[in-house]
This record gives sequence, C-alpha cells and structure tokens, in this order.
Amino acid sequence: MKENHFIHRVGWLRAGVLGANDGILSTTSLVIGVAAAAAERNTVILAAISGLIAGAMSMAAGEYISVSSQQDTEKADIARETEELERMPEQELLELTAIYEKKGLSNVLAREVAAALSKHNALKTHLRDELGMTEVSEAKPLQAAFASFISFVIGASLPLLVALLAPLKQMIYWQYIFSIVFLILLGSVAARTGGSPIVKSAIRIVVWGTIAMAASALIGRLFGTAIL
Repeated sequence: MKENHFIHRVGWLRAGVLGANDGILSTTSLVIGVAAAAAERNTVILAAISGLIAGAMSMAAGEYISVSSQQDTEKADIARETEELERMPEQELLELTAIYEKKGLSNVLAREVAAALSKHNALKTHLRDELGMTEVSEAKPLQAAFASFISFVIGASLPLLVALLAPLKQMIYWQYIFSIVFLILLGSVAARTGGSPIVKSAIRIVVWGTIAMAASALIGRLFGTAIL
C-alpha cells in the first residue's frame, strides 16, 4: 500500500497559500485604509481593483524571478558536480563515503554503498546526498508564478466583493470580519492540504492578518483624511 505523503505538494502549496494570503490581506488592508479616510464607494472599489491587478502581477513576477534564481543556482551546482565527477571520480567517491559514515554506516559499508549508488547514477546520488537536491525540491518558476497569480486573484476577489456589497459606513468592520473568516478558511484548507495542524495554522494566519489590517486602518485614519 502506497503511503500518502504531503511533501511533494510543498512547491505549489507554498506559492498558492502565499498568494491567497497576500491577496486577502493586502486588498483588505488597502480597502480598510481608504475607507478609514471616509472615501466614496467608487474610490474604495477602484482601490480594491487596482490592488488586485497590481498585486497579482507583482506576485507572479516576483515568484517567477525568485524561483528562477533558485533554478539558476541548481543548474550551476549540477554543472559543477558533473565536471567534478568527470575530473576526480575517486575524490567524489570519498566524499560520498564520508557522508554515509556520518549517517552511521561503517567505513567499509559506507564505501560499498557509495560505490554501488555511484555505479547506478553517480550524478543523481551526489545531488541528493551531497547537495540535498531532489525532484521534490526542484525549482519550477512557471508553476510557482501561475499558482501565485491565480491564488492572489482569488484571495483579492473576496474583499473586492465585500467592498461592492457592504454598507460604506461600516465598511471597515465588514472587511475585517469577512477577512478573518477568509483567512481562517485559507489556513484550514492549507493545513489540510499540507497535512499540518489546522488550529495552529488558522491562529497564526489570523493573528498576523489582524496586525496588518489594524496598522492599515490606523494609517488611513491618521493620514488618509488629510490627503483626500
């Protein structure tokens, strides 16, 4: 029976949760800040739409650039390791043997394991055991960028919907209440998908979300009225 592990989801899950969380928080905080300045509904809605578009594009671009940099580093390490295996195979075998000895194998057994694995696939073995590179940790820029973009749009659409429907005078309170609900749902879904504790994840995301929204409301109240 095949075991159900969650680590293979870590790449797109991290980008998706980050995008949705940022979409909810940044858009809600933006709406709260503008609403705190006693703006008209049109201004609040425009701010929410602008935040959604700019945020989604920024998240996707930032994620793509960041993960691409990681991918470039991985490619450089692969090229370097390939060259070292060609130039000094015996030295690389000794490095691998030392790694297995540190994991608890005897010198003789460690060398046998190192030789067997090197014969099977030396490069893959060194990438995994020397550099910690696996298929699970492999950088995937397009996947990360797409996950961030879609999740941000979904997350930001929720406070935008509240901005369209909630009473303007109570906009701040409606935004806060619904954003907390959205964040709890996001934390629960992320925890369930990743196999982590739901309550801990929900509390963490709500606490930091509350801090961000409170700061935005305070700034909007202090400076927004004078500017507008």
